[in-house]
Amino acid sequence: MPESAPAFPPRPLRWLYVDLNSYFASVEQQLNPELRGKPVIVAPVASDTTVAIAASYEAKKYGISTGTPVWEARRKCRELLIVAPEHQRYVEFHDAIVAEVWKHIPVTHVCSIDEVACRLLDNENSAEAARALALRIKAGIRDNIGECLTSSIGIAPNRLLAKLASDMQKPDGLTILRAEELPERLFPLPLRAISGIGAKMEKHLAQHGVNDIAQLCARRPRDAGGAWGGVNGDRLWYLLHGVDLPEKPTQHRTIGHSHVLSPSKRGLEPARLTARRLALKAASRLRRNAYRSRLLVLHAKFEDDKSTVRISRKLAPTQDSFAILAALDALWPKLAAEGRARPGGFRLRMIGVTLAEIEPVQGEQDSLFAALDPDDPLARETRTLSLSRAMDRINEKFGRHAVSVGPMSGGRADRVGTRIAFGRIPEASEFHD
Repeated sequence: MPESAPAFPPRPLRWLYVDLNSYFASVEQQLNPELRGKPVIVAPVASDTTVAIAASYEAKKYGISTGTPVWEARRKCRELLIVAPEHQRYVEFHDAIVAEVWKHIPVTHVCSIDEVACRLLDNENSAEAARALALRIKAGIRDNIGECLTSSIGIAPNRLLAKLASDMQKPDGLTILRAEELPERLFPLPLRAISGIGAKMEKHLAQHGVNDIAQLCARRPRDAGGAWGGVNGDRLWYLLHGVDLPEKPTQHRTIGHSHVLSPSKRGLEPARLTARRLALKAASRLRRNAYRSRLLVLHAKFEDDKSTVRISRKLAPTQDSFAILAALDALWPKLAAEGRARPGGFRLRMIGVTLAEIEPVQGEQDSLFAALDPDDPLARETRTLSLSRAMDRINEKFGRHAVSVGPMSGGRADRVGTRIAFGRIPEASEFHD
């Protein structure tokens, strides 16, 4: 017998999603009135070889967006203004915006540096009440945080749809997706508008006859899951029809940092010193979050190649800066040899260090080897971990780089500070790493 259409439970409006428009660029325009109304991009270093990490809406009118190379952005807009990022200020504005939203409704999820999701209560989930709430949030951000900080708000029966709704009208939009409009109102959107569908998944779905949202929704849930290649396709089918499913728990899988090197610091030794600084920052975060790692990954991009080179080394479970630096030193000759073999020699554009296979530190006990002779190899990591933690405390009290692990040889590294990833908001203490 053919599978019958599923019966849906009630699907009231349950989620309100706030997405700040062109966040980094808008903060810069708020901080500097001379930038307002002008095409602005935020770029990590003052070099044509880097890319924009944010673009104002004035710049977007010229076809400039996040990821546009600086040289291309300059060509598209001769009046373009380029500013360096002020990551700590972005976190400060983020905290103020979250606090403002809390004045109107509890924040259920902080989704990224510029996005929050809020669950609507029964007395807030009529279309009229939800719209009025959204307008109050918009006005509160504008009046109390800054006139340049506009937002697009989506309201829908589940968080995925509320996020999609927030993207449907930018800038300064307000979109409500009601259950009776679903899924047809989503059909004009491309598949890649859905979080989790990138180029590979889009290609995979096309191979199974799914080229748009309408074709995915036309299938039965089981068939949609089969096209996706797993149970998530079944889950996605229900979400697109407005069912508010329980959310899956998330956990940390990696901790890491990467850095685009300035043109004068792309040689072997400056890149090595920058990698060490990144490793120390990652190790400090590992300890702060009470994790330890079993794998160090060194990843890099050379000037003459867009692909990423990755090499890794297994670790005994650790959160010790010195053990992590020793593993990095063991990996570095492999990257150095690959760089020297290139026609232009060792010219590194990006360097990154990631601590993977991380796990919580639970029920930690004092080391059995702590009482051994200090020069005994078994006692060494006990001492160096204690030293790593002492350095954390000193830097937290006296500021970034009050004390650090010095390089093994001379040379200078690129300046490495705390950076914003859109999906992760650094804690204030990270600006002391």
